[in-house]
This record gives sequence, structure tokens and C-alpha cells, in this order.
Amino acid sequence: MPHRKIVEQYYVDINNLTDLLSKLVNSYRLLIGGAGELNTIALAHKRDVKDALKRVNELGDIIDNVIKVLDCSSFSYMDYCKLKAQILESKIQVQYIESEIDQELEFENDNNKK
Repeated sequence: MPHRKIVEQYYVDINNLTDLLSKLVNSYRLLIGGAGELNTIALAHKRDVKDALKRVNELGDIIDNVIKVLDCSSFSYMDYCKLKAQILESKIQVQYIESEIDQELEFENDNNKK
């Protein structure tokens, strides 16, 4: 069972990365919007707009790095899920599942007729 804890923690780490990515992308969109608004203000200096775009680009680089980490780490988790599915598939006999589904459908049909 200790291996399961490791995989669960791995999943939590991937979830944390996706949450971070979501927040970074929202910030990126806000920074782009702010730079666009700053660009439309007549009194804004060109240097201020360039600085805002520089911040956008820096955040974009961070987002790219998070995506690369997620790409690398998510494959291992997907491999784990595929392996687990294969093991379950080999251990579970289809006729038992089919009979359970049939019984459930018959039960629902009987309840709907009443």
C-alpha cells in the first residue's frame, strides 16, 4: 500500500501544477489586457507599454515551463492508470459485470412499472 500513497501524492502534485497553470494563465490574460488598455491611453509613455509587455513575456516563459513539467510528469501518471486498467481488465470476468448490469436494469424496469 505505500506505493499507492506515492501515486496519490504524485496525482496531488499534478493537480497543484494544473491549478498553478490556471492561475498563471488568468494572470497572463489580465496582464495582456492591462498592456492593451495602457497602450490606448494617450498620456501613457511608450516605455510603460514596453515594460508591461516585458512582464507579459516573462510570465509567458514561466507558463511554458509549467506546461513542460506537466507534459513530462503526466505521462507517468497516465501510464500508471493504463497499467491499473489492464490489471483490472485481466482480473475481472466480464460475465459477472454483465450479470450485475442486467440485474440493475431489471430492477430499475420493475421499479418503473410500479
